[in-house]
Amino acid sequence: MRNKGAIQLFTIVFILVCIYQLSFTLVTRKVEKQAREYAQGDPVRQRNYLDSLSSVPVYNLGVVKYTYVDCKEREIQLGLDLKGGMNVILEVSVEDMLRALSNYSTDSTFNKAIRQAKERQRVSQADFITLFAEEFQKIDPNGSLAAIFSTVELKDKINFRSSNADVIKVLRSETQAAIDNAFNILSNRIDQFGVVNPKIQRLETQGRILVELPGVTEPERVRKILQSTANLEFWLTYENSEILPSLIQANNRLREILQAERAASDSLQQTAKKPAKTAEEKKTELSLLEKLEKDTTAADTGISGLESWNKQNPLFAVLRPNIDRNNAPLPGSMVGLVHVKDTGKLNYYLNLKPIKALLPRDVRFLYSSKPWQNDPSGTLYEVHAIKVSTRDGRAPLSGDVVTSARREFGQTQSSAEVAMSMNPEGAKIWARMTSDNVGRCIAIVLDDKVQSAPRVNGPITGGHSQITGNFTIKEADDLANILKSGKLPAKAQIIQETVVGPSLGKEAIQAGIKSFIIAFLAVVLYMIFFYTAQAGLYADFALIFNVFFIMGILASLGAVLTLPGIAGIVLTMGTAVDANVLIYERIKEEIAAGKGPKLAVADGYKMAMSAIIDSNVTTLLSGIVLYVFGTGPIRGFATTLIIGILTSLFTAIFLVRLLYEWRLNRGMDVRFTNRFSKGFLKNVKVKWLEKRKIFYVVSGIIITIGLISLLTRGLATGIDFTGGRSFIVRFTEPVNTLKVQEMLTPVLKGTPEVITIGQTNQIRVTTKYLIDQQGAEIDSLVNYTVYQGFKPMIGDTVSFETWNTNYLMNTQKVGPTIARDITIQAIWAVLFVLVIIAVYIIIRFRNWPFGMGAIVSLLHDVLIVLGLYSLLYGIMPFSLEIDQAFIAAILTVVGYSINDTVVVYDRIREWRKLYPKRESIEVFNGAINSTLSRTFNTSMTTFLVILIIFLFGGVVIKGFVFALLIGIFVGTYSSVFVAAPVAFDFLRIEEKRREKKMQKK
Repeated sequence: MRNKGAIQLFTIVFILVCIYQLSFTLVTRKVEKQAREYAQGDPVRQRNYLDSLSSVPVYNLGVVKYTYVDCKEREIQLGLDLKGGMNVILEVSVEDMLRALSNYSTDSTFNKAIRQAKERQRVSQADFITLFAEEFQKIDPNGSLAAIFSTVELKDKINFRSSNADVIKVLRSETQAAIDNAFNILSNRIDQFGVVNPKIQRLETQGRILVELPGVTEPERVRKILQSTANLEFWLTYENSEILPSLIQANNRLREILQAERAASDSLQQTAKKPAKTAEEKKTELSLLEKLEKDTTAADTGISGLESWNKQNPLFAVLRPNIDRNNAPLPGSMVGLVHVKDTGKLNYYLNLKPIKALLPRDVRFLYSSKPWQNDPSGTLYEVHAIKVSTRDGRAPLSGDVVTSARREFGQTQSSAEVAMSMNPEGAKIWARMTSDNVGRCIAIVLDDKVQSAPRVNGPITGGHSQITGNFTIKEADDLANILKSGKLPAKAQIIQETVVGPSLGKEAIQAGIKSFIIAFLAVVLYMIFFYTAQAGLYADFALIFNVFFIMGILASLGAVLTLPGIAGIVLTMGTAVDANVLIYERIKEEIAAGKGPKLAVADGYKMAMSAIIDSNVTTLLSGIVLYVFGTGPIRGFATTLIIGILTSLFTAIFLVRLLYEWRLNRGMDVRFTNRFSKGFLKNVKVKWLEKRKIFYVVSGIIITIGLISLLTRGLATGIDFTGGRSFIVRFTEPVNTLKVQEMLTPVLKGTPEVITIGQTNQIRVTTKYLIDQQGAEIDSLVNYTVYQGFKPMIGDTVSFETWNTNYLMNTQKVGPTIARDITIQAIWAVLFVLVIIAVYIIIRFRNWPFGMGAIVSLLHDVLIVLGLYSLLYGIMPFSLEIDQAFIAAILTVVGYSINDTVVVYDRIREWRKLYPKRESIEVFNGAINSTLSRTFNTSMTTFLVILIIFLFGGVVIKGFVFALLIGIFVGTYSSVFVAAPVAFDFLRIEEKRREKKMQKK
């Protein structure tokens, strides 16, 4: 072997680097063990112990010393599925940015273009600014964007002579700057969560930001903080007594409207026997009452008196007026209370034109940020009457004037509050507002939610003031930190979210380690059994170093280890022996040909190299595509798979050969067979190609059945592709999924999907309830609604906090927008892998029939896996949903299948050169027969490893691993019975075409 010294030096350096990188993980584990022993189960004491070591050296290498924080940053990072925590993708609203840049223009063309761009964005991959520009051009081809965006803030960049193209460039620049600003603000906010190694990064799609918070246990708080724009405003208000008369008039007018609608509805029912009207006519005649009944949440009490009162007072049925026992209005800006589920209905009522005409033109109704303090259920919110006193409809004073904010305690010390300081300009406006409104309330509003509405007792000068609102200490701290970190330039909405409970993470680690140990032992024993103890142990030695190198590289790259990542490492163990198997089988052939041990080893490595490189490059291509298109855990799987391929090549080609050369140089014997494996699958003379039509028919029948199922049953599409929310819930007793489904259907406004996942006491609930609506309050509402839905099972004694801690194991949310993007990415990923592998095969083998055989074989494998998933979902005792993990499995199957196909192709190419005078059918049969031993050994080790992951790797990845199990079997089958025969048939077509050309000449 050439350059042996360089390889030995590189190996030693590589080992030392990996030891260095992995040592940080050992140090942190040691320190954390000491912290647990010191704390004796007290989490606060444990955290304080670790905090005390944050700046103290705990790892001394002599030249350099590392603190606990330094070591923590360099250890192997665990993903959320192993550690627990929260992962969210935020999308900063470009629409809001454009409105702000236009100074909230009321131009009809501008607003129409915004609306139409928003509609197109649902089905388009183009960015929002491009869609807006196109829609503006369609609406008014001669319209000028400069007339809309030549504001005071943009006067140096846009003037009335600026073309639309120039304006769009400025808008892109300003929008990107705003997104960068949003990224920085969110980074500052994340620091307050107190988690180790939080992660925030920009994603490729404009405006999207990924946030990972390992170990966080308060998802509600995280949602609120991340989605808050920190848009603080100070508004004048109406007194309740000034608005109540108008509300009474509105209530009476609304009753008349609804009564007229009921009469019209009764009339329609009486004429039902008349000829049916068109769908469009029926749509226009749909009554207001019917629209409202679809979203009503009024309790069905069965009390006719209450129902009659609600009909007579429809507005006050949803808005409980703020009056005393004598029906006199209570003081303050609060006009009433509304149930959280009735806010949409109330908004609809108040925005009806006949109702708006009865209310003051400058009134605006806003809800409180927290439930009413006297409501034990936490479902009633205050409704405040805001007075719009400015010409542009903006608040008289905004939070831009706030220079500092901090948490303090009020005079009674009973609740926390937030103290603010303002700049001179803000202090001047604040002094004028308070002096002009003594005796009236001023509402302090954050993100269109009223934090408090204190009554002004006298002018407030100096720019110092307080925000009160019955805050807890943590709530006051959060509000102060939000104000200090700054205002987001636009709303940031959570469009995808995953929350993993710590107990589920621990179980995932245990399952991953268990599957790893069992799979490792299985591969070790198999290699020793099939080859000699010495040859098997050398391959196992390479396997140990392979895993060691993978972990070292992961640590050095700062990569995150996920549960699919562990599966990738375990899968690598199955495929890592492939290179050794190829080499060993080739050496056995050379020895059988009469060569001595040294020459046989040298030629064996030389002859196997082509197949090793080709098979691993194709798998590597699949892994790279998976990494590019995947996110989160799927990218973790791709990372370990790519690293594993590279390290397995290094260990098999170089390390194992160094061991054999060391042994041979000392005159020691080398053997690669024992009495069990000697002669196994040798001198096989099966005529595969003669039976190819039989296998074409078998494959055709299987694929046809699968296609029929795909067309009739379809696939169980996961929320990754459809959008929705899922909740994994664990109980102490087995659960009947049908009863749970019936129980949740009324509260979730539709039938959720409920399946058992893993144990019989653990279920997953999937729903699309309110998935089209955004906001922290919507997420909180859905979570609380699910909790309420389970009340009949868990009882009234279980609080919402206990539910989140002890019952809710995992939650996931995927918004419709990102679901569409994931779908498109998945399709492109699969197509791109198929094309790139076909191109590689054609270039590598310089023959298009081989490329066609590979493509047909891969399509064959994908269709069979899809067909089986369609046939078996709902039958198997685990989830067979099509999600991102399934796409990862498909790409892995493609990589594995082509790996096996390439080895067969490589031997066919070799035999065609060795035996140019033989018939093609004889060459193909001989080449396939000569690779059977390798095909069997590789498939067996890989299948064995995948089976172990399936049995012991945990329920979360069972569907993913099931696809791999099917794929390994089908991939091995297709390499022999599809890829080679199809290539043979296309070669015959090519040969006949050449013969015809020769005859013509």
